[in-house]
Amino acid sequence: MESFLIKALQLIAALSLLVIIHEFGHFLWARVFKIRVEKFYLFFNPWFTLFKWKPKKSDTEYGIGWLPLGGYVKIAGMVDESMDKEQMAQPPKPDEFRVKPAWQRLLVMTGGVLNNFILAIIIYAGIAWYWGEKTIPYQNAYEGMDFAPAAIELGFRNGDILLSADGREINQKDRGHLFKLLESKTVTVLRNHRDTIDILLPKNAIEQLDAEQGFMGYRIPVFVNKVVPGEPAAKAGLQPDDRIIAVGDSLTPSFGELSRALYLNGGRNTTVTLLRGNDTISVAVTPTADGKLGFELKKPLEIFECDTTRYGFLESIPVGVTNGTEMLVTYVGSLKHIFSKKGAESIGGFGAIGNMFPAKWNWLTFWEMTAFLSIILAFMNLLPIPALDGGHVAFLLWEVITRRKPSDKFLEKAQMAGMLFLIALLLYANFNDIYRFFIK
Repeated sequence: MESFLIKALQLIAALSLLVIIHEFGHFLWARVFKIRVEKFYLFFNPWFTLFKWKPKKSDTEYGIGWLPLGGYVKIAGMVDESMDKEQMAQPPKPDEFRVKPAWQRLLVMTGGVLNNFILAIIIYAGIAWYWGEKTIPYQNAYEGMDFAPAAIELGFRNGDILLSADGREINQKDRGHLFKLLESKTVTVLRNHRDTIDILLPKNAIEQLDAEQGFMGYRIPVFVNKVVPGEPAAKAGLQPDDRIIAVGDSLTPSFGELSRALYLNGGRNTTVTLLRGNDTISVAVTPTADGKLGFELKKPLEIFECDTTRYGFLESIPVGVTNGTEMLVTYVGSLKHIFSKKGAESIGGFGAIGNMFPAKWNWLTFWEMTAFLSIILAFMNLLPIPALDGGHVAFLLWEVITRRKPSDKFLEKAQMAGMLFLIALLLYANFNDIYRFFIK
């Protein structure tokens, strides 16, 4: 329950920030061109509002709605989700959206998308400046990787050490490197620490990415960071920096094997074999009934040799631009797989997005996820679907090219059709979450 609440809190915090920044982009350009903005809301507020405030001498009401599906700014003289037909039936006023030149309206409509992309760049730059870039080269992960079942079906094996993709070294500093790996024809791995194997990937390999299980993770050797007083590990005399290499007759090159071996020996006295410095020793231990020893694992960055790059403030800016652009290109390139059966099944709603956050609060991961979601929000809003910014942009471009402005009645019908489509998509995505959780 605690992990669910932490994930939910991170999701709400990230989405709230992204919605505010997005809507502020529309608000800012509207005010630049002296267009009246009547409302600025975080979340939607059908029927009632949680909080609202209207400053003196201001045309804008600020508020928080109760339905956390986004947010909106109500711009005077514009056909939008408010569907204010009464206002549109009145004679146009000089401070309304509909009387402004097309190029000004275009900037108002693209302001949210632009803000989201700029925010992603700022976050990536901030990450580079504050944390630097710390990566574990796959070749340095000497126990290889643990692969999800989908990856094993493609030919990978637990313990494989990734060497190259299509003859090129895999660069973890490239945030889209996993997508590029799965779009390659051949991945070369080192198997059993001695055999070089070429794995031929099918064209649809990227569709094997699973929203729940991912594709792979580092195979982490079992090094003790600290033991919990009074627990089996402490009673058996385990010490920090010990490496557990076997439980009974079962070898434990990684935490996965250790967990299985301890579960099978839960509540029974057994022998644990350790590497302590240059010595190999065996100790008697009795795991708890549920297969626990009571110690904290060392983190991968404390075990493997890392590549660390530090950046000054000014140096971090181009890094942010590069990372933001690469992530956008990678995300857009991956969307073509949505139109397959597997891709459609992988579409997820708030549950799938929330599961992308860690069960324990981690600021680095939070900001990385927020930047990635900001890029997704920017691109998705630019799609030419009525009710999205991209739909408004498409109609504005039509007006610029043909010099014919679509009628308000047409825009109202298009807005309604777009909203119905988005509601259906939202329901489908969240139904997929429910199906995966309760049925799969």
